[in-house]
Amino acid sequence: MEYIHKSSWIIPFIPLPVPILIGVGLLLFPTTAKNLRRMWAFPSIFFLSIVMIFSVDLSIHQINKSFIYQYVWSWTINNDLSLEFGYLIDSLTSIMSILITTVGILVLIYSDNYMSHDQGYLRFFAYLSLFNTSMLGLVTSSNLIQIYIFWELVGMCSYLLIGFWFTRPIAANACQKAFVTNRVGDFGLLLGILGLYWITGSLEFRDLFQIFNNLIYNNQVNIFFVILCALLLFCGSIAKSAQFPLHVWLPDAMEGPTPISALIHAATMVAAGIFLVARLLPLFIVIPYIMNVIAFIGIITVVLGATLAFAQKDIKRNLAYSTMSQLGYIVLALGMGSYRAALFHLITHAYSKALLFLGSGSIIHSMETIVGYSPDKSQNMVLMGGLTKHAPITKTSFLIGTLSLCGIPPFACFWSKDEILNDSWLYSPIFAIIACSTAGLTAFYMFRIYLLVFDGYLNVDFENFNGKKNNSLYSISLWGKDGCFFFKNKIHLLGLLTMNNNERTYFFRTKLDPHRINRNVKSITRLFFYIPFFGTKKTACSSYPHESDNTMLFSMLLLVLFTLLIGAIGINFNQEGIDLDILSKLLIPSIDLLHQNSNNSVDWYEFFTNATFSVSLAFFGIFIASFFYKPVYSPLQNLNLLNLVEKNVLKKTVADKIRNVIYDWSYNRGYIDAFYGISLIASVRQLAKLNSFFDRQVIDGIPNGVGITSFFMGESLKYLGGGRISSYILCFLFFLLIFLVIFYYF
Repeated sequence: MEYIHKSSWIIPFIPLPVPILIGVGLLLFPTTAKNLRRMWAFPSIFFLSIVMIFSVDLSIHQINKSFIYQYVWSWTINNDLSLEFGYLIDSLTSIMSILITTVGILVLIYSDNYMSHDQGYLRFFAYLSLFNTSMLGLVTSSNLIQIYIFWELVGMCSYLLIGFWFTRPIAANACQKAFVTNRVGDFGLLLGILGLYWITGSLEFRDLFQIFNNLIYNNQVNIFFVILCALLLFCGSIAKSAQFPLHVWLPDAMEGPTPISALIHAATMVAAGIFLVARLLPLFIVIPYIMNVIAFIGIITVVLGATLAFAQKDIKRNLAYSTMSQLGYIVLALGMGSYRAALFHLITHAYSKALLFLGSGSIIHSMETIVGYSPDKSQNMVLMGGLTKHAPITKTSFLIGTLSLCGIPPFACFWSKDEILNDSWLYSPIFAIIACSTAGLTAFYMFRIYLLVFDGYLNVDFENFNGKKNNSLYSISLWGKDGCFFFKNKIHLLGLLTMNNNERTYFFRTKLDPHRINRNVKSITRLFFYIPFFGTKKTACSSYPHESDNTMLFSMLLLVLFTLLIGAIGINFNQEGIDLDILSKLLIPSIDLLHQNSNNSVDWYEFFTNATFSVSLAFFGIFIASFFYKPVYSPLQNLNLLNLVEKNVLKKTVADKIRNVIYDWSYNRGYIDAFYGISLIASVRQLAKLNSFFDRQVIDGIPNGVGITSFFMGESLKYLGGGRISSYILCFLFFLLIFLVIFYYF
């Protein structure tokens, strides 16, 4: 066992050869590397699997022995400064390592197929492996400086992956927004680290906590400066974990490939901020004011993320706001001092949200096969619907992830979220009411996604073929009975939807020659339904949405198992000598460090009472979502209340106006981005213009003015040097006369 601990330093470096070799291959042998690009998925998965086995072994020893192992070596030594590098193995490190590796492996398997046709395939896997290395280095770091180094590497990888399709302006802007927003938090983190070193003279966690606690208890430090340093440290977590008010980067970060959203922005990178707060909790917990601030930021983020989610139309952006809200629950738990509940929900949410993101990727991947569907349309839930029969495995997987996030038993998030809700009643009844209400909102917006994607209907502005517009709203199923089939070597297009360059939608019922379509499909119109091969008998159109390939489904099905079973590790079952609470055993060293009680026996009557209340709220949210978004069949049309809500048609009654205000608030992101655009971006641009004007007109104007003045003086004086004595005498007498006049009168 001692040998295993001493070898733990290698954990961050195991995935590192992959990005190095890919980079060298692209630099020296670009053609060969691109031709053999699919082979790089195997070493990426293999090396990360080794790290996963290593991490699981460490966790087993952690459960059996309950230890904290740290090893450091000096990097630089000076009279006043000593920096050390090392690694720290404890329960938090074990949990994060398993989380990073398991989700990372499944995302890599998924990405091999998802990115197979992308020209940046090799670059994608290089970035992913570098990110895994940086994240593993972050969670095994033994001091704040080492954490900050890997913290910035994680941010760099996030920047590269968000802007992976950098030729798209929206993706380039998204990665810049993420970079700038995180720089605000990272600058605060750096200032907090420097301030903490000034107070304690150490950056190693174990020494830091001991010295800091002694200074606080003996009242030997300025409490206001301590609070300021702690707040600055927390700023880094606010930005990285997308907490209010630095959350604005996360929804735009969805412009990266969907596997990136699953890995970075659901399970790992956004968890880095949670990891930092959990790591520094022994420091924060002795400052009640900071704990209250953490809990307050968490509850605001919980509500804000949920309210901004229920009107978004982009499926990934909706899940991003959901991630923001669920991370708010975790921050709330940490602020309340519920260390165990926070880490429990971090685990369950990571697997559930990774499943949902990979499910959304399967949906998007399926929608993109339709001719004419651009990326913005393939992610728009309003343009989806009826996918159940075309992607049943994706539908079932997505439903399980949705039920888990809604807190429906026996799925994973039920156990962890319920524990946070129970602890919130002990901390603050107001916070508890808000957290429970948001649990109902979570069920509402998650089932809104599910119903729109799998049971919803396409809402279009109907126009006749002659171009005359009909102002009525029609709800036409995109994948309904009307479709295309083949008979006698002809394509029969029934209810075919086409789209021209003006983005108008038409309704066709006609019969076209297949060769003419094949020849003129690009020039006539962009067809939603187009078949590249032709048969002599009735065949379903292959450009319908279809189920994803087996490698993508494999990752999703494994995440389904995690979502179903991972909640069992934290169930507080301790009856008749049977103890299944694996999580508490794993967290014993950390809980002892926080001076908390590790005996988490549960009053089952109280548990079932609280669970009934939270589950009832979730079912109420599901019922409301079904009322608004479940299709209601009519003899005339498939009427859907989505027509009235999403299209913002009804504005007659007071209730409708209130609903429209709420909808506008959610759809426009709470106007927070607009506020930042006016108060920060516009003001900074005006200040930059003012500085530019001052630089051009004043800073540069003074030497330019001196030069111009000298030039004109020289040009003027050269006409006085004509060489004629009479001219010199005349000038002399003129200036002498002026001098005498001035002297006489003044």
